[in-house]
Amino acid sequence: MSASPPNTGPAAGGALPFGEDPVAALEAAAWAMAAVVSTQRQALSQPLRDVLASDPGRTAVLESVGLVRRDADGFTVHPSLLQADALTARSAVEAKLSSLRQAVSAAASDAEGSAGPGWGAQDDEVLLGQGRASAATGRALAGKVVPELPGCAERLQAEGSRILDVGTGVGALAVVLAAGFPAARVEGIDVLERALELAGAELAAADPAVAARVRLRRQDAAELSEKERYELVWLPAPFLSEEALRAALPRLAAALVPGAWLVAGTNPAAEDALRRSVGRWTATRGGGNSFDTARMSDELVALGLEEPRTFPTVPGGPVLVAARRPAGRERPA
Repeated sequence: MSASPPNTGPAAGGALPFGEDPVAALEAAAWAMAAVVSTQRQALSQPLRDVLASDPGRTAVLESVGLVRRDADGFTVHPSLLQADALTARSAVEAKLSSLRQAVSAAASDAEGSAGPGWGAQDDEVLLGQGRASAATGRALAGKVVPELPGCAERLQAEGSRILDVGTGVGALAVVLAAGFPAARVEGIDVLERALELAGAELAAADPAVAARVRLRRQDAAELSEKERYELVWLPAPFLSEEALRAALPRLAAALVPGAWLVAGTNPAAEDALRRSVGRWTATRGGGNSFDTARMSDELVALGLEEPRTFPTVPGGPVLVAARRPAGRERPA
């Protein structure tokens, strides 16, 4: 089985064949996404070629949108259907499942008027799925970003160093960071009590030696009062409202020890109108904001942080923006 962009049918170029009935095409697209997630989920435990062969009807859906092509060797698949490693694949499946569940929730709750936007309106499965998906970002942060931030890895090798995980949710990213930096303690904060309750079970399932260095508490980042405490601050910026983000940023900058780094997750700027509008809508429904990578970089510099740099994670995934508190004793404005 090979990986290359199959050129099959009108969808291969990336545009949906809306035709004369766009609503019907979009409904079919929802089922195509279900076929993608189902296939990738099954491929977590089986070879992809066997998964594709096991359900010809589902595979035909993937063929129709240009993700799979049958050939003499079996199948040629589009690279976007593949993942680099098992852990990344599992996180990607969790992220897609969470997105689908949120879409169903939006369709049902908006129609019935029974639930408002925000993470508090989501069910436990959505919270768990979104939280577990964040583990991939944690691995990128620990394995790719921190080693590229001058002085950061060395600081986190010191016994008793501290990492702040803002919006920790069910604690999955906090666990990954604790595992990646065995000398550090990770403090996770969140405003949603139900997410923190779910995090208890996630911590119980983790390596006890890792879980022992993770402490979670209910705390609004916009009301954080700690000063010069953390060697690294992680901020998943899209999950905070613009008002909360603006209130939190100066407090998070002040919570850094001099010379330490703040890393913010941001949504990349979408290239097409559909993804841009969906991104804005989902951010609003989740109580978040529509800051993109460039705007977040500007905000961090305006705070007085230095050396801004960006790190892509996976195609279509978050872009991490890092900036450093000046090494002198002065506090950022």
